Amino acid sequence: MKRTLLLVWLLVATAAAAQDIVLTNIVTGLDLPLGLTHAGDTRLFITLQRGRIVIWDGTRILPAPFLDVSGLVSCCGERGLLGVAFHPQYATNGFFYVFYTRGDGDIVIARYRVSSDPNRADPASATALLILEHSQFGNHNGGQLQFGPDGYLYAGVGDGGSGGDPNNRAQNLGDPLGKILRLDVNAASPFIPPTNPFVPQAGARPEIWAYGLRNPWRFSFDRETGDLFIADVGQAAWEEIDFQPRGSLGGENYGWRRLEGTHCFNPTSGCSGPALTAPILECSHNDGSCSVTGGYRYRGVRMPSLRGAYVYGDFCTGKLWVGTQSGEAWTSRLLLQTSMQISSFGEDLNSELYVVDLRGGVYAFSERLRARHRAAKH
Repeated sequence: MKRTLLLVWLLVATAAAAQDIVLTNIVTGLDLPLGLTHAGDTRLFITLQRGRIVIWDGTRILPAPFLDVSGLVSCCGERGLLGVAFHPQYATNGFFYVFYTRGDGDIVIARYRVSSDPNRADPASATALLILEHSQFGNHNGGQLQFGPDGYLYAGVGDGGSGGDPNNRAQNLGDPLGKILRLDVNAASPFIPPTNPFVPQAGARPEIWAYGLRNPWRFSFDRETGDLFIADVGQAAWEEIDFQPRGSLGGENYGWRRLEGTHCFNPTSGCSGPALTAPILECSHNDGSCSVTGGYRYRGVRMPSLRGAYVYGDFCTGKLWVGTQSGEAWTSRLLLQTSMQISSFGEDLNSELYVVDLRGGVYAFSERLRARHRAAKH
């Protein structure tokens, strides 16, 4: 695949220097890319919505896909192959996990194994871990898979679709939709960690880790602290970033459909109470934003000015944002204005950051330092 370069920069003033945040286009021509991750080595694995996972080896996309499950996947809109995560012991056990919508719209979380060829998975190795009913509406499937610092597999699932969560699924602990689920993939079926918060509660789904989410389109764990950042797509007015500290015992209620961001959405459900966990950041639709895409708290070395900042974006406007923390408070500022349809972010082995454009491109972040011009003295 032909390599092209696109450099986009933003000047950020500091006391003695200026920084250019640079996006370098490393891949073009992909078919609806939705995600990017690594398997503990230098390769990047890119998820394509129609049902393929391809490998970028550092110079090119390999000609054969790592996995092709397009025959199992319903696509497109908000359906498709939506997420991939590699087991923390992938180097020894060869296991990885996929999240997709099948032909009837239901969600499947399945395990696969790599073949004897490290660049090809074994398509016959599939084992379904969880199947979730989602046939009524085609939108709000979620799709993120991530292993947490505890070694458990976390899955973000949308509220079942339509608008306004008409079935109130996100607040229903007997329904897995509108939730973050947590699975122990090293245990026997049904893969439930015994410390999940609702295991003892009659009528509650034991997979549930947190609830009250509309469509958690991408979440991530801070590599240094283990804190969890969840980007939840809003309804008509507000986008939000939710937060869970590593020491949490789970069970947070992030408010949907009672709240959209910090704002009352469904008054008949009650719009306040100590049981609701407010977002750390929210974004109004007044600037054209309409669908938040969650990113990562940056822990790499290529962008020293952004170390410790949370980078995220908006699908509709192409804006890239940076959230920074001071004490308990978070603030956000615009980092870059792009023309991308931002579908995902990803990290490589070294915590360096990438952004994925649904129209076919993958871009690597970096920073160029340069001296600030000073006025001559007279």
